[in-house]
Amino acid sequence: MILSKRKLGRQGLEVSAIGLGCMGMSQSYGPADETESIATLHRAIELGCTFLDTAEVYGPFANEELLGRALKGRRNEVVIATKFGFRLEGGKQVGAERDSRPQTIRKAVDGSLSRLKTDRIDLFYQHRIDRAVPIEEVAGTVGDLIKEGKALFFGLSEAGAANIRRAHAEHPVSALQSEYSLWERNLEADVIPVLRELGIGLVPFSPLGRGFLTGDAKRAEDYPEGDYRRLDPRYQGENFDANQRAAAVVREIAAAKQAKPGQIALAWLLHKGDDVVPIPGTKRRLYLEENVAAETVRLDASDMEALDEALAPGKIAGPRYPDWMMETIDR
Repeated sequence: MILSKRKLGRQGLEVSAIGLGCMGMSQSYGPADETESIATLHRAIELGCTFLDTAEVYGPFANEELLGRALKGRRNEVVIATKFGFRLEGGKQVGAERDSRPQTIRKAVDGSLSRLKTDRIDLFYQHRIDRAVPIEEVAGTVGDLIKEGKALFFGLSEAGAANIRRAHAEHPVSALQSEYSLWERNLEADVIPVLRELGIGLVPFSPLGRGFLTGDAKRAEDYPEGDYRRLDPRYQGENFDANQRAAAVVREIAAAKQAKPGQIALAWLLHKGDDVVPIPGTKRRLYLEENVAAETVRLDASDMEALDEALAPGKIAGPRYPDWMMETIDR
């Protein structure tokens, strides 16, 4: 099958209905395997999964460099999204500190263009809100880069409703990337209504709950050192047990439809609106193919209701991040 297309925002950005989160190819979820990662990227293009998500901080820099190598001669077949905004010094991320000063944004775009071996960034996101820099300055700077042709569309990541409105008033925002899934529904009350009002697309990252919704989750301590899930509060202790019980309905619906649990989680997102484009991350062709096939899964009203109810806000145990990471979320 070849994935269909969806529109993000009202400015003309068209992407594959499911994208590919590339972060895990370089960090956070076990050892890297460049050969398999590049094979996965090439297979994604074959399947029409051509919306590729990266960031300068992934590595740092290693993920963009990987895409630059993998996409040699194939740049025009994909839509590349990358991000700026975390503070970097000496090639390393400085904790959760942010830096979205105009001069830093300009340095970031030139670095990303060089590493990705391209002449334009299709979708350029601010990775996190920088409270020291007015969002109007950020939007204006990216708007200037768009006029110069270095970027084509402007996006925000994990921004709250007020900053989305302010940014959009300065320069149109095409997409908001934020964590959103069956087990993380924080956008529903305030943010999604603003996106719909302003005509901004939603790009959910971690749409499989960092793997929890695939049905193969293990306890935090059972993951190897260096794997992010060892630190995830929702994978720990009693939280893990409670979340397994809540996610049972995903496994039940998957069994009834002869699908994978992760496909049900992705199908739920796709059924939430034509302006929603999830970007499940993987570095393996097998899981990529499973994720892409989620577009063929049909959920009826009763399925959606059962999923909405079983994993409603308040039924998932534990915060989505450790405290220091939650401080970066603009809500």
